[in-house]
Amino acid sequence: MDAKEIQELINFIANSGLDEVNIATGEFKIKVKRHSATQLVSAAPVLGPSAQVTEMARVRTSQEENPVVAPAKVEVKNYTPIKSPMIGTFYRSVGPDKPVLVNVGDEIKKGQVVCIIEAMKLFNEIESEVAGRVVKVLVDNANPVEYDQELFLVEAI
Repeated sequence: MDAKEIQELINFIANSGLDEVNIATGEFKIKVKRHSATQLVSAAPVLGPSAQVTEMARVRTSQEENPVVAPAKVEVKNYTPIKSPMIGTFYRSVGPDKPVLVNVGDEIKKGQVVCIIEAMKLFNEIESEVAGRVVKVLVDNANPVEYDQELFLVEAI
């Protein structure tokens, strides 16, 4: 499987309502597990039985030490959220030395690029599906985001 096929599979599973899916090929295993509002995605090379047990114990220990906390949602009725269409890393600009794409207070148009999400070494431009004024940026630069996580709040103008 290539990166695009894996991303399509993750998006399909996220929209399907399934809680857990395991896929194994000769090259690797993929396990997608959804826990309430968060998703856990892991991919690992196929290892021998004893190495798999050690790897699973290491992953389980790190998950127990670093529990996933769902981000707080801002409950505002007259704002429209711009949500992440994928799992990845959120960036506010196209490069480290480039200016941010949108700031709080900026007016945006439908189809305007508002951020970048890196998923599996691919940089995806995320376009606004709404027009309005950016009221709040809900994610810090270079932080991981989940599928359907709110990134920005936009006020219709």
